[in-house]
Amino acid sequence: MPDSNYSENALKVLEKRYLAKDSSGKPIESPEDLFLRVARNIAGADILYGGEERAAATAEKFYRAMSALEFLPNSPTLMNAGRQLQQLSACFVLPVEDSIESIFDAVKNVALIHKSGGGTGFSFSRLRPKNDRVATTGGLASGPLSFMRVFNVATDVIKQGGTRRGANMAILSVEHPDILQFITAKKDPEAYNNFNFSVAVTEDFIQAVRENGDYELRNPRTGEPVQQLNAAEVFDLIVEMAWQSGEPGIIFIDRMNRDNPVPHIGRIESTNPCGELPLLPYESCNLGSINLSKMLKKVDNRHEVDYSRLGDTVNLAVHFLDNVIDMNRYPLPEIRKMTVGNRKIGLGIMGFADMLIRLGIPYNSNEALKTAGETMSFILEKARDASEELARTRGPFPNFKGSTYDLGGAKPIRNATLTTIAPTGTLSIIANCSSGIEPIFAVCYYRRILDGERLVEIHPIFMETASGEGFYSTQLIDDIARRGTVQGMKRVPSEVRRLFITAHDIAPEWHIRMQSVFQKYTHNAVSKTINFPEQATQDDIRKAFLLAHEEGCKGITVYRYGSRGRQVLNVGRVEEGHAPGPRPRPAVTFGTTEKVATGCGNLYITVNRDELNICEVFTQTGKSGGCDSQSEATSRLISMALRSGLDPRGLVKQLKGIRCPSCIRREGVSVLSCPDALARAIEKTLNGGNADDSGAPHAPPLNPSQNGPFCPECGEPLEIAEGCIVCRHCGYSRCT
Repeated sequence: MPDSNYSENALKVLEKRYLAKDSSGKPIESPEDLFLRVARNIAGADILYGGEERAAATAEKFYRAMSALEFLPNSPTLMNAGRQLQQLSACFVLPVEDSIESIFDAVKNVALIHKSGGGTGFSFSRLRPKNDRVATTGGLASGPLSFMRVFNVATDVIKQGGTRRGANMAILSVEHPDILQFITAKKDPEAYNNFNFSVAVTEDFIQAVRENGDYELRNPRTGEPVQQLNAAEVFDLIVEMAWQSGEPGIIFIDRMNRDNPVPHIGRIESTNPCGELPLLPYESCNLGSINLSKMLKKVDNRHEVDYSRLGDTVNLAVHFLDNVIDMNRYPLPEIRKMTVGNRKIGLGIMGFADMLIRLGIPYNSNEALKTAGETMSFILEKARDASEELARTRGPFPNFKGSTYDLGGAKPIRNATLTTIAPTGTLSIIANCSSGIEPIFAVCYYRRILDGERLVEIHPIFMETASGEGFYSTQLIDDIARRGTVQGMKRVPSEVRRLFITAHDIAPEWHIRMQSVFQKYTHNAVSKTINFPEQATQDDIRKAFLLAHEEGCKGITVYRYGSRGRQVLNVGRVEEGHAPGPRPRPAVTFGTTEKVATGCGNLYITVNRDELNICEVFTQTGKSGGCDSQSEATSRLISMALRSGLDPRGLVKQLKGIRCPSCIRREGVSVLSCPDALARAIEKTLNGGNADDSGAPHAPPLNPSQNGPFCPECGEPLEIAEGCIVCRHCGYSRCT
């Protein structure tokens, strides 16, 4: 397949993060070379089962699927297969036992795994609480959080193979005596910045929350109860912190163990960094995703799901992922033993939102939920057929006897788990499709190019639709990019508005219902971000957590718009070794000047933007005079705050409503003070100025990508989805 079939961003990400390079950093392979390298290497496992001739035929099939962007394995496989490292798994869980030796063995193992390109999850629930007695020394224990700092620092100094940043999941049982400190640990946005936090809640705890009852904290060293807490109050603290920063998330640990296929081997205590893979201690898993936007066919000029093609792709993908287990070079012998014993794989999807648009189905509709269920149930059914066929020729997974599959008359199966809905941030960039099962992030948005100029990125299906239906114009695209949504824009046909709905246009309940439908047909779990508007309340978050439990989800991650932007920007600057400060003023800006009547006379307010966001505000008073120096000082401080990454809506909130005695005395004045006038001018720009042709008093906010956060490597907008932060321009990603 020629390079011209790849998007510009795909080529950029492949070159920067995936293609093999020489000693000077110059790529020595093309995308086709990469896919051929991976296909030949992974097909090599067939030699163990069917001879060299079969391996060659398999390699050709693998190559065709990957080069056509119909199926892609997880990043470590693309990066490392057929190369010296040969570590192919994305996800690992390591045990942390209650001893110094176990803790620092785990730290060492984290270094080995992160160096090889994997992410790690841990339960710290076995560690004795802070101030518990240490018998061997007579001293007092420092508790799980203190040791988590050690893991965090270790991760900070290891960059995964120069291509991926280390990511961790920290889980603590809601019954641990240090749970309150764990829940509030991320009040400081710089603390534990290489970890996602989740609380493992039990069914008994959720029941106590609903009944406003108490529950017991237990010392893990002794198993004895040490304190009682009100469950609803603890739950509300989780809610409050999630509202403030998006963390901690919640995992329903009993539900995960209910679906544990090998309870005779061990109990699940943790997941991988994004929560979609419940794994046993020392277990790893390799993932792959089918691009659903490629699984369509046209019938009578309408798109339909091509189930024949999808079934063939599922069969190939299961074969591929099972082969990965045999070709993998594991970082630890314990990991190899556990992984080969259970042979778990995680087949998922990407391009789901694009598929819905092609099918003419809005994401937030019952028809979309029905389509999700039909599609994922088909994938699970075909994956099980493929795994049973592999078991017939290769044998079942070694720990099959005693597993939940080992029932009278049941067919043996090759893999203990088959399906996972994983993040596909960089994979979806390569495939040029929507990420995972998430809605589209934006219809149009700005990106930077040289010399301060800007370029509008347009969703390819929207561009095709707008051009084909005759409503495309550069002014329309510019207006959409400023607003971040087509909702309420009468220039866009109603049917198109109905289909091109973004993550921030969708009510949280629809996000949860979609996650729930996919969970019904997913062996492992589902990585999905539940988006909330900035004005969402803590009660909204609380209801979402409880709804996720009612709907059968295995966990939930929320993101209230704007709640993490400052944290991400700070992390980027700290990593680069720079103190926080305003970005330089660009040579070219664009904006509007508005005359506003104030109690001090006319005030002329100029609000300017650069390619990232609003970047400066100027004021000038009319001939009638006024507090010119005070307005100028206020404007300078606002401009500095804006270029330092502060959310402009936060400034609006602080300034709007400030009253001035001059304004109070004068009749017919439209604003309360000069700061109030500045706030209203900024708010008007945020709301798209005259771009809102819906007649609504308040237009939707700007595209979230224009308000930050921004990539610390290339400066482009970051997307927050699937428990990850990803840049769709350079492929930078990190744990939230």
